Amino acid sequence: MLKFFERLRAVFFFILILASLAACCIVLMKIQIVNGAEYLEKAKTTRMASQVITSPRGEIIDIDGTDIISNKTGFNVIIEKAFFPSDDSEINRIICGIARILDKDGVEWIDNLPITMEQPYEYLEAQDSSIVRLRKNIKVQPYATAGDCISAMYLMYNISDEYSEREKRMIAGIRYEMFMRSFSLSNRYTFAEDIPMDTVVKLKEAAYSLEGMDIVEEAVRVCSVGDAAPHLIGTVGAISAEEYDSLKDYGYALNDVIGKSGIEKAMESELRGTKGTRTLELVNGAVTSDIVTEEASPGHTVKLTFDIDYQRDVQEILENHILWLNNQTNVNKKGTEADAGAIVVLDVKDGALLAAATYPTYDLNDYINDYASVVNGENSPLTNRATNGLYRPGSTFKTVTATAALNEGYITSGSTVTCNKVYTYWNDYKPECTGFHGKINVVTALEKSCNIFFYEMGRLMGPELIARYANMYGLGTDTYLETGGSKGYIATPESLAERNLEWSAGLVVQEAIGQSETGVTPLQMAVQACTIANKGIRYRPHMVDSIYNYTQDEMLYKTPAVIEQTIPDNSGETFALVTQGMKQAAAFAPYSYPKEKDYYTDYLLTSLPEAAAIKTGTPQRTKEDTSSAFIGFYPADDPEIAFSGFVEHGEYSKFMIKQIIEAYYDKDYVPAKPVTAPPDEVLAGLSEEGAAARISE
Repeated sequence: MLKFFERLRAVFFFILILASLAACCIVLMKIQIVNGAEYLEKAKTTRMASQVITSPRGEIIDIDGTDIISNKTGFNVIIEKAFFPSDDSEINRIICGIARILDKDGVEWIDNLPITMEQPYEYLEAQDSSIVRLRKNIKVQPYATAGDCISAMYLMYNISDEYSEREKRMIAGIRYEMFMRSFSLSNRYTFAEDIPMDTVVKLKEAAYSLEGMDIVEEAVRVCSVGDAAPHLIGTVGAISAEEYDSLKDYGYALNDVIGKSGIEKAMESELRGTKGTRTLELVNGAVTSDIVTEEASPGHTVKLTFDIDYQRDVQEILENHILWLNNQTNVNKKGTEADAGAIVVLDVKDGALLAAATYPTYDLNDYINDYASVVNGENSPLTNRATNGLYRPGSTFKTVTATAALNEGYITSGSTVTCNKVYTYWNDYKPECTGFHGKINVVTALEKSCNIFFYEMGRLMGPELIARYANMYGLGTDTYLETGGSKGYIATPESLAERNLEWSAGLVVQEAIGQSETGVTPLQMAVQACTIANKGIRYRPHMVDSIYNYTQDEMLYKTPAVIEQTIPDNSGETFALVTQGMKQAAAFAPYSYPKEKDYYTDYLLTSLPEAAAIKTGTPQRTKEDTSSAFIGFYPADDPEIAFSGFVEHGEYSKFMIKQIIEAYYDKDYVPAKPVTAPPDEVLAGLSEEGAAARISE
């Protein structure tokens, strides 16, 4: 009987287990088959991500529509986070795989790590802020060497020794760049830009093993004209951490390109364009949907005020003059140590910049491709002497002193001063003139550039009045050119005190002739000439003519002529008298000018179709250290262009004026090349003594 109940209980439990299993099977069947799709959807992880679509940067053209900076379609190597692994070993493998292909083809990739590529590792020059940031980001000591930083990155990024030392350095640099550019789902990483087609093919062939890499066609910045006005055009570059901090609220990202100098920087808001947006849907980490939700809008086209051909002509005129000065053969040669200078030309009607040459200069393409050779070039080629060079204006400043004296009633057209070469007002200070001019009025004083006349005017008026008129002419003030420039300073007791220099009573006479501690830019000097041409109306100089849409079929903005200052003509003849003095200076040809058969065969302004108005100067730092300057406008009686020029340690800058004027009116003008020695084939037929004698002629 006991055995019967034990068997019955066993059967009961067996049936119970079978029933439970059956119930489980039914529930499981319901989950997997009946409601399987519903539960599968619940099990999936869905995520939405937004990604920025870059917009083409606006182009820069000259007044005739010639491309200066344009865009072309290029191939960029990018990495998409959505398709990229998260494991360090795989990340390093893919990065190295891409870099190997680029490196083998000699194609550069983006690497801003401030450390040399090869051992022994050293910090790059002029990268102090980047070095400090690197040490902080990778958490090493402030005194860590470049080698210490590289070792720390190898550990941080788990870069194994299976790679060569160069490969490890490549991986470290790229991974650091990814970190700096905030590589993420919403922020793809640009590995290399504008790569050649042969390299594109190789990368595409290897793409199956380089997860996350893609080749995209995008707008690539092209410098079509790099040799003309590079200082004014400027450059673009990756946004810095400091720039990002101040611009992130305006929609900038850490991987953006931004204008760094020149018009590229000044017109950043017009050139940058508007980014688009694409929305990605990721399910369990895989992209299932990619939709452009907002199209990108390209930047605007900026049209400049100058003709690139005329700019080139003026640049060549300046360079040729300095070359000629360096290689003069005349027995009366002067200014052979000339090594730098600038010329500025303005439109008298509205202050538009027509040319701004500076020497030495450089090519923007060299700056982009070989920055070190440009930055280390002789005599600072990166300095824009036209807008930032500060020079004593010398006798060109006498037009300011004349204006003040006439306007404030210190002299009239009939007033005279007697020049006996030496100014004798003080017993212990007797500055001199360049000659004996006798009794002269203001017009003749400007023509002959008589120091004595303007010494007397300076003493009578005092430094503050002279400085006030200088400022009214735009000297020592901000010109407000789009790309900026130095303000400079006029010699006064206050300005000298600011530079810890002492003022003495005699300095006022030096101020009156553009000497002493006065520093102005060639741009300001051109504005001064333009103001005289306009009888006291000073226009604000500008170099942006207008703004167009990207396709250049709609003008969005036209730069207006802005009157910055009006100097009243209190005497009723102030500007007429100053202009007359400048006209006579243009016709004045001292017998001492050299007559170089090889180059300056016709430099006299009297051979021009109409009269010119100019004022020259010989600024001095010491008796031996002199330079050469000029200001002027043409035609004198109905001006169209105003100009200025300065040659550091040079002479005869006036000789360039005729060429500057002729080049403006002749679109096909070709500046003459200075011949500094007989051709080699001529010398070849002479004896050694004969060749030496021929060269010295």
